[in-house]
Amino acid sequence: DVMLHIPISLDAASLYQKLVVKRRGGFCYELNGLFCTLLNSLGFNARRISARVFDPERGYGPEYDHMAIVVPLEGREYLCDVGFGEFCFTPIDIIPTSTHIDARGKYRMDSFGEGFLVTRLAEREVGNPQYAFTTQAQPVVAFNKMCHYHQTSPDSPFTQKRLVSLATETGRITLSGQELIQTENGRVIREKIESPEHFDMLYNRLFAKRAT
Repeated sequence: DVMLHIPISLDAASLYQKLVVKRRGGFCYELNGLFCTLLNSLGFNARRISARVFDPERGYGPEYDHMAIVVPLEGREYLCDVGFGEFCFTPIDIIPTSTHIDARGKYRMDSFGEGFLVTRLAEREVGNPQYAFTTQAQPVVAFNKMCHYHQTSPDSPFTQKRLVSLATETGRITLSGQELIQTENGRVIREKIESPEHFDMLYNRLFAKRAT
């Protein structure tokens, strides 16, 4: 939708039609937005929170750069996120200096200013910061400005190249700009996309059939 210049609405009814009925994807504001609605409909007290994504060149983004979810359960709070690309599949306990091991990697939670920082640990425990966040509940409307920014600004990563990504049981399939990246059980295969027609062919073969 970003590449097609189709405005994205964050109201629950629109998100349900796009993600569930039409079986299409979205970015964090859509995926975590609807997932939070689902959790609350199931009886949880989930809340949307603001996160600032880390970029090696630019540092931490502004508030509302990313939407994530915090869920309190049995006296503890958990970070839940289904809209951050290749990220932890299971809820992360929000306890400073704790380490969480998931099928998709190893993560550490640290205190960070008035909030927290979640870091993905690579080999030899080298940390790759993912994003900083606070646990304060935020209304959906608080994310509207940054959601519009990520749809329209030339500085947004979503407007700079075509991006389609899908998690699989053993890895991930991604079309990113002029490259197809397939990860399976830790093995990465990269293929150059030769033309717009080649991109469309790969999209239809790898993604479109999954949405029907």
